Amino acid sequence: MNKIGLIIQREYLTRVRNKTFLLSTFLLPVVMILFIVGSTFFAIKSREKRKVAVVNDPGYFQNNMKSDSSSVVFYFGTAADSLNYEAKGFDGVLYLPTASNNYELRSTKQFGLESKGYIERQLNKAIESHMLQEKGINKATLDSINKATDQAVDLNNIVKEENGAARQANAGLAYGVGFGSGILIYITMFIFGAMVMRGVAEEKMNRIAEVIVSSCKPFELMMGKIIGIAGVGLTQFLLWIILIFALISSMQFFLPAETLQQIQDAQASQQNLPGGANNAMAMKIMQAKATLVEGVNWGMIIFFFLFYFLGGYLFYAALFAAIGSVINEDPQEAQSLMLPITMPIIFAFIILTSSLQNPNSPVAVWASIIPFTSPIVMMGRIPFGVPQTVPYWQLGLSMVSLIGGFLATTWFAGKVYRTGILMYGKKASWKEMAKWAFKK
Repeated sequence: MNKIGLIIQREYLTRVRNKTFLLSTFLLPVVMILFIVGSTFFAIKSREKRKVAVVNDPGYFQNNMKSDSSSVVFYFGTAADSLNYEAKGFDGVLYLPTASNNYELRSTKQFGLESKGYIERQLNKAIESHMLQEKGINKATLDSINKATDQAVDLNNIVKEENGAARQANAGLAYGVGFGSGILIYITMFIFGAMVMRGVAEEKMNRIAEVIVSSCKPFELMMGKIIGIAGVGLTQFLLWIILIFALISSMQFFLPAETLQQIQDAQASQQNLPGGANNAMAMKIMQAKATLVEGVNWGMIIFFFLFYFLGGYLFYAALFAAIGSVINEDPQEAQSLMLPITMPIIFAFIILTSSLQNPNSPVAVWASIIPFTSPIVMMGRIPFGVPQTVPYWQLGLSMVSLIGGFLATTWFAGKVYRTGILMYGKKASWKEMAKWAFKK
C-alpha cells in the first residue's frame, strides 16, 4: 500500500501543479458565465426590428394587431405602397386582401422566421377577433378574454413526500440538473479515461514502466495511476462547485441596495415588487437564485454525483489502463481497442436524453442499474426525486452493481496489465486479452 500511495502522490501532484490544470479549473466557470451572458446579449442585439406599413385595412386589423417594439411595428394609414415604402422609412409593406386569404409582404430584404411568424400570429389573431365580434361578442368582453389567455399558466406540481409532507416539484430544474450532471460524467469519463490510457502508454513506450515495475507490482502501478488521476478530477470538480456557488451567492452584490430592500419587503409581504421593469427584473433574478439554491437538495445531488463520478470513472479507467498497457506506437490500434469501451458510454448518453423526458420508463430504470450505463443515466433520474422517482431499492441495487462492476473490471484489467505492460511489438486483440485474464 505504501508503494501505491507514492504512485498516487506522484500522479496527483504532477497534474495538479500543471498550468493547464490551474487555468482550466479557475477560468472555466468564468468562461461559462461570460458565454451565457454573451450569448444572451448577442441574441437580444441580433433581433431584427422591422417597420411594416399595412395597406388595405378593411377596418378591424388596426384595432386587433399589436406591435412589438423589439420585433415588428405596424403602421396604418401611411399611404405607402410597394414603390415608395423604402423612401418613407419602412422595411416592408403588408397588403391585406379584401376577398381572399392572399396576404402579401413585400420587402427588399427577406424577413427572418421570427418576424414572419409574429406577423402571421397577429394576422390570425385579428381575423379571429373579428369573427368573434361578428358572432355577437362585444369588444370589452373580447379584450378581457384575450388578456386572460395571453397570461401564461403557472402549473405547480405538488409532490407528496414519504413522510406525508408536500413539496413543489420543478421539472425544468430537475431536467437541467440531471442533464448537467449526466453530461459532466459523460465528458469526464472520456477525458480522464483517455488520460489514464495515454499515461500508461507513454510510460510503456519510454520504458519507464520497466524501471517502476522492478520496484513494485504492475497492479500497484495501475491502481496508483487510476486513483491519482481520480483525485485530480475530484479536486477539479470540488473547486468548480465552490466557485459556482460563490458566483451565485455574489449575485446580490451586483444589485443596488434600494432594489435589495424592495425585494426583501416584497418577499415579506408576498406582494409584487413596485418600481418598474428594472426592479421586476431584479426580482426575477433573485427568485431564480432562490429556486436554484433552495429548490434542489444539493447535499444529496453532490453526494450521488461524487459517488457515480468516482464509480463510473474507476469502472472505465481500469479498462482504459488495460488498453494503454497493450498498445504500441500505432494510434489506430488504440482506436480499434477503445471502440468496445466507448460505445456503452455513448449509448448511456443517448438513453440519458430520453430518460429525462420519462425517468420511470423501463429502459431508464434498467440502464440506471447496469454498471456500464448507470453513472450517466442514474444521475439524470435522481434530481426528479428520491424515493418518489428513484425508489431506494433501485438506488441501492445500482450502487452495489457499480461497485461490483468496478471490482470486476479492476480484476480483469490487472490481469491484462500485468502481461501487456511488458509486451512490445505485438498487436493484441480483445480475444487475446481475455486469454491473459483467465489464464492461471
